[in-house]
Amino acid sequence: MGNPTLAELNHVVALGGGHGLGRAMSALSKLGSGLTGIVTTTDNGGSTGRIRRTRGGIAWGDTRNCLNQLASGPNIAAAMFEYRFSGRGELAGHNLGNLMLAALDDLSVRPLEAINLIRSLLKVEALLIPMSEQPVDLQAKTAGGEIIYGETAVDNLKELPVSLRLCPTVAATPEALEAISAADLILLGPGSFFTSLMPLLLLPDLTEALRQSRAPLIYIDNLGRELSIAAANLRLRQKLDIMEHAIGVGQRIDGLILGPDSDTSDVDHHLRIQQPLAAGEIPHHHDRRLLRDALEKLLSLGSSMPAAVTRWR
Repeated sequence: MGNPTLAELNHVVALGGGHGLGRAMSALSKLGSGLTGIVTTTDNGGSTGRIRRTRGGIAWGDTRNCLNQLASGPNIAAAMFEYRFSGRGELAGHNLGNLMLAALDDLSVRPLEAINLIRSLLKVEALLIPMSEQPVDLQAKTAGGEIIYGETAVDNLKELPVSLRLCPTVAATPEALEAISAADLILLGPGSFFTSLMPLLLLPDLTEALRQSRAPLIYIDNLGRELSIAAANLRLRQKLDIMEHAIGVGQRIDGLILGPDSDTSDVDHHLRIQQPLAAGEIPHHHDRRLLRDALEKLLSLGSSMPAAVTRWR
């Protein structure tokens, strides 16, 4: 029996944040409720950061971005959700979607319920789950011993941090752990390495779920150079080592989706598809069709992966 196609999978889980997760999920939106996104919630900049500083709560910006990319066609609800206030005053720069999610959070028992209400409004079939429903921030330590607090500050680092942690220690959302446990395929990325991908891998119960899962784990690398100097200087091999060290088991990342410019000179044991993936309008964004095709190709090659053959069968 051959390897399954994407359409034949029962449950695909994508992990990440920012624009990257929304792009990956929108490429697979035909999977409907068989697709789940687990979203990073450590953002403390822009409209999201202002809401967090004045009202508390989790970061909504990455979830809003994903919902907007998954919304079924242009309509008034989608336009309202992505509207950003201009001019001056307290609302200037705020995104209406962030304010809507924060308001619904006040009316709901859980942040996940607020997200589900917006999913219903926007007719989004795919599930979206915050990585944690507790407020949390990213913290880094530099080689000189300086503690850098907050995602925005970590993104501005000029040197590689010697360590990353979440502050405070929080639990993953139970539904996120259940989704990973039920997954047939798990995707990680694309997205800002230290601030969109790594926060997820700093949750002990989530990394335990990844270790226990038998689903293949695929890393989708960025196409463009990151704006963060520290992350931009990372080689692909370094990224894989950092992620697999955080997960806590040897080679847990089974396959790679890479653009043509990715340097694979020191990557030997991961099955990979390397091909043009850039969207015509914005070259550092993945083209949805090309990304979906690359994933299909990787699935078709899965049984030839020696390090994870039991996960692919």
